[in-house]
Amino acid sequence: MASRADPIDVGGRRDWRDVARDAADLALLGILLTLAAAPLLTAAAALGTASAAVHDRTRTGSWPSARTTARRFGRGALPGVPVSLLAFTVAGLLAADLAALATGRVPGGPVGLLVTGLVAAGLAGYAGLVVVEVGGTGGARWRAAARRAARGGLDTPARWAAPTGVVALAGVLAVLVTPVAVPILAGYTVAALHAVTHRRPAGAAGPGPVSAGAAGSLSLSAGARSTAVRPEVS
Repeated sequence: MASRADPIDVGGRRDWRDVARDAADLALLGILLTLAAAPLLTAAAALGTASAAVHDRTRTGSWPSARTTARRFGRGALPGVPVSLLAFTVAGLLAADLAALATGRVPGGPVGLLVTGLVAAGLAGYAGLVVVEVGGTGGARWRAAARRAARGGLDTPARWAAPTGVVALAGVLAVLVTPVAVPILAGYTVAALHAVTHRRPAGAAGPGPVSAGAAGSLSLSAGARSTAVRPEVS
């Protein structure tokens, strides 16, 4: 992943090389995120570190150095363990509940399935907000990020709905693409969460380097199943 600061066109125009560089960087981010999260208990630390990297790229125009990224991951590893356990427990319970309702093993029928699905979608959107917020704290302060995400989501419902849509789309694409493309999809998903959460109102100044194309970056992953992306080396 390159750590250079790209020149920003004051007119907001970007050519295909800028888009290709961003796509390659986000693909590498997703691969590193997946590898770091492989032990499962480090999933929260890996996700927080990736979110912090996207936050830096969006705000400053450059990726953090490898040393900074490694330091953030190490600092967030221990605080992230209970977060990982909580996330996997809630996801497992919701999945089991949805499966039981869908197969008729528990009462509730279509209404119960719909309500549970809406609850799962709302929690997924909230988790996306937390991931974005923790990126602004260096990737480790999950409790503070959770409070800010809840406050922001309740104050502005659209702020909650946007990441819900991103997570839902990412889930659909994860099923459709080949398994080898799923790590690449992870990087695009983190970038898209930042893009939709911090999008600017119409008429505002142009967005930062990543956010200009990140809202649509998930669509790139559909074609990533047969494309090997090679990031630029600084």
